[in-house]
Amino acid sequence: MSIDLVRAYLEPFGLADRVRELPVSSATVELAAAALGTEPARIAKTISLRLKDGCLLLLAAGDARIDNARFKAEFHTKAAMLPASEVEAATGHPVGGVCPFANPAGVRVVCDESLRRFDVVYPAAGTPSSAVRLSCEELFTASRAEKWVDVCKGWRMEEQK
Repeated sequence: MSIDLVRAYLEPFGLADRVRELPVSSATVELAAAALGTEPARIAKTISLRLKDGCLLLLAAGDARIDNARFKAEFHTKAAMLPASEVEAATGHPVGGVCPFANPAGVRVVCDESLRRFDVVYPAAGTPSSAVRLSCEELFTASRAEKWVDVCKGWRMEEQK
């Protein structure tokens, strides 16, 4: 089961005990926030994207959306989400449980700046009813992210006016 792989993956980082199996679905930002009793923005959603050279997982705050111009400037291609039918094969996790842990070889991970405004965030943990509580630095390290990027919109104060 995917959650067991995530726990095993997080063990060397000392984070396996933070994985929570929830009694309800956490497959969307709204459901995860309700299940965890937190604001939706603190849900670290994992967006599965297709690049020319394979799969890219973009970790972003729950209230952030991809800014196509910024994404294209960073990755030199248009943002293209993986079809739901390809997500599990590409990421190792089902839709609703996709996370940046225990992924197949070659999957790239980046973290969006939208997350950095929080001390704690909650990415999924491999199933549509799981999460793990992490600081942004723990998330960056445990996900083996390549870098921090600024490719999302809708989360900055000036964008919300």
